[in-house]
Parts: sequence; structure tokens; C-alpha cells
Amino acid sequence: MRFRRALLALVGATVLATGTTALLPTTAQARIMAVACDETSLITAVNAANAAGGGTVTLTPGCTYNLTAAHGNDGVNGPTGLPIITTPITLEGNANTITRAGATNFRIAQVSTAGGLTLKAVTLSGGHAATNGGGILNFGAVTLTGSELSNNAADATGGGIYSTGGAAAATFTSSNVKNNTAHQAAGIANVNGTLTLTSSVVNGNAAAINPGGIYHVAGSATLNTSSVTANTPTNCTGSPSPVPGCIG
Repeated sequence: MRFRRALLALVGATVLATGTTALLPTTAQARIMAVACDETSLITAVNAANAAGGGTVTLTPGCTYNLTAAHGNDGVNGPTGLPIITTPITLEGNANTITRAGATNFRIAQVSTAGGLTLKAVTLSGGHAATNGGGILNFGAVTLTGSELSNNAADATGGGIYSTGGAAAATFTSSNVKNNTAHQAAGIANVNGTLTLTSSVVNGNAAAINPGGIYHVAGSATLNTSSVTANTPTNCTGSPSPVPGCIG
């Protein structure tokens, strides 16, 4: 049975692709297994995790999820491919890609102040925002582990990710931010948030003005054994606040 026909996720339940529900303690969040390799199943799974107060969504190994339309919009920041993330959600991947398909422009993901998005072995690509954050617009918490933001675009700031606000945190571990474009600052824009990169790469991003690699306005920025290279017009130079350990 296809996943979308079986999915009625509840807090404290595990929903399997077969439609079987295994009850867990009521304090557990949703655990949504084996999301079929199609747009509808992915959107249904994210909506169910949000409704359950958060949880883990396990993707089909090797699947590319093509988003043909936007499924989220807060009325201020423009359309978003995935439903807006309003709770702590983990996308558990295995060589997965979530990408924009077709001519309609929208970013891939937006995270609210109460939300959290963790990507494990997932690439977000092809997003295009008319405002900020071509790949991700973050007001809450974003964590990438073994994941990538690539080939996204923003007509304003932050082609890969725009992370903003005192509660905003963006954490990259063994992850890449590559080949994103923006008018002002391309790869990562950190505005009054917390940015941490560990064993990660920011490479080949391009902006019309300001740094193409990391644009750090305020808050904190930490690079741990990470490289910021080959970004244009600069890697980090020109940011209102310096990025310790970033050269060029």
C-alpha cells in the first residue's frame, strides 16, 4: 500500500508503509517510515509530523523528491516548496535530494521560530526565492549532517540559507554549501543568529555584491576545521562582522 494512503500520523505512533501502526509512549513524537518517492507522500509526511508536534521522517533511499509546486507560504516571505516547518522535524535520508521542478519559483524550506529542521544525508537544490533564502529561510533551528545546499538562488540575500533572529541557529557538520547564487551574499547569510560549521565546505557560491561565501551580520560565527573557498566576489570579506578563520 502506498505511503500516502496509509498515513494518519498521531503523537506517539509509528506509521509504516504497510499501514500498520505501532504504538509508542504518548510522549514520543511521530516516526514516519518509508516515505514513498513522490511529492505527495513527502508533503503528507511533513504535514503529519508538524501536526504531531514533530518527529522523524524517513525517506526512500536514493530518491529524488521533485517539488512541482509550493506547499507553504506565510504571506510575507513568499512561497516555500515544503510546508513551513513549525515543529522539530528530522528528515532521515540516504543519498536523497529534494529539489524544485518546473518553472514556478519557490524556496525549498522555511523554518519558523518554533520549528527545527534536521537534514541527514539530504541535499536541497534548485530553490529560487524572490526574497531571502533560496534553499532555506530559517527563523528557528537548522542542522545539516552529511547534507548539502546546492544550486539554490535568492533574488535578495542568502542563496543557500538565510538565518535570522536571536533564536536562529544554523549548524553544519560534514556538509556542503555549494554553487548557490544571490544578489547580496550567496552561500550563507547569518543575521543576528548562531552559525557553526564543523568539517564542512562552503565553495563556489556567487553574489552580485557582498561576500559570496558567508555573510555574517551579527550574532556568532564559528568555523571548526571547515573551508570557505572559491566564492565570489569574496569568501567572507565585506561582512559587517568578521568570520573568524575565514580568509578572503
